[in-house]
Amino acid sequence: MKLAELARLLGAEYRGNPDTEITGVAGIEEAGAEHATFVANPKYAPLAKKTKAGAVLVAPDFPEIEAATLRISNPYLAFARAIEIFHPAPVYAPEIHPTAVIHPSAKVGKGASIGAYAVIGEHCVIGDHATILPHVVIYPNVEIGNYFFAHAHAVVRENCRLGNGVILQNGVIVGSDGYGFAKDNAGKWRKIVQSGPTIVEDEVEIQANSCIDRASVGETRIGRGAKIDNLVQVGHGSSIGENTLLCAQVGLAGSTHVGNDAILAGQVGVAGHCHIGDRVIVTAQSGVGHDIEPGKIISGSPSYDNRQWLRVCAIMPRLPEMLRQLQRKSKETAE
Repeated sequence: MKLAELARLLGAEYRGNPDTEITGVAGIEEAGAEHATFVANPKYAPLAKKTKAGAVLVAPDFPEIEAATLRISNPYLAFARAIEIFHPAPVYAPEIHPTAVIHPSAKVGKGASIGAYAVIGEHCVIGDHATILPHVVIYPNVEIGNYFFAHAHAVVRENCRLGNGVILQNGVIVGSDGYGFAKDNAGKWRKIVQSGPTIVEDEVEIQANSCIDRASVGETRIGRGAKIDNLVQVGHGSSIGENTLLCAQVGLAGSTHVGNDAILAGQVGVAGHCHIGDRVIVTAQSGVGHDIEPGKIISGSPSYDNRQWLRVCAIMPRLPEMLRQLQRKSKETAE
C-alpha cells in the first residue's frame, strides 16, 4: 500500500514520498522500511530520529524527522486502525454448521454464523449478524442483541441479557453462580440459589477466562462500553460503570459497585459492598476495603491516596538507616 493511500484511509496528513510502499506495522525499534510505526508518548520521541520505519504516525506538531510522517491528532488510535488495515479480522460465512444444536423455540437473527457443536438453548433470542464459534453454549432464556461475537468455549448462562456488539473471548462465563453459601444448624454449608441474571450492556468486551457471576437476588450489571481483561472475577450483585476498565486478574467481591470511566489495574482486589466512584484509578496489586470518592488515585494494600503511597515507597528503602540513626541518637542521649 502506498503511503498516500494509507494516509487517506487513516485521515492523516502525510509528509514524505507518497509512493513509499507500506506493507505492515511494527514497533518503533523493530520497524523496517516497509513498516508504519507510531510515537504517542513523548519519552519515545528520540527513537523516531533513529527508526528505520518507512513512516511514523505522530501528532501534528511533532518535529520533522528523516522518516516520512503521518500526522494525526491521535497517533495511537490511528496505529490501532492501521493494524486493522494490514491484519483484518477473520470473516465467518453466514451459515449454521450441521453439528450445531439449536432448540426449535430459539430465535436467531439474520446473517448468523454458528460453528461446530455450538448449543443454543430453548427460548433464546439472538439478534442479527451473530458470530458464535465452536463449542459456545447459550443456556435457555438468554436474550442477546445484534453483532454478538463469542469465541470458542464461551458460555452464557440462563436468563442473562446481553446488548449489541458484545464480544466474549475464549472461556468467558457470563452468569456463573455467585459464591453464596449459608451455614445450617449442623454446621454445614448450604448453597444459596443464585436467582438473578447478569446483564451486559452494549459494546462490552470480556476477555479470556473471565467470570461474571449472577446474583442471588437482583442482578449483576456490566455497563456500556466497559472492557474486562483476562482472568477477572466479578462477584455476584456487582455493577461496573460505563467505559470502565478492569485489567488482568482483578477480583471484585459480591456487591461491589464501580463507577463510570474508572480503571482498576492488574491484580486489584476489592472487598464486598464497596463503592468506587467515577474516574477512580486503582493502581496494580492494590487491596481496596473501603469506599473511594470520585476522581481519586489509590494505591497500596490496604489502599490509600496514591501521592502518600509514593512518598511511603520512597522512604521504605531508607528505613534501616533511619533506624540505625535513631538508635545511635538514643544511645548518645542515654550516655
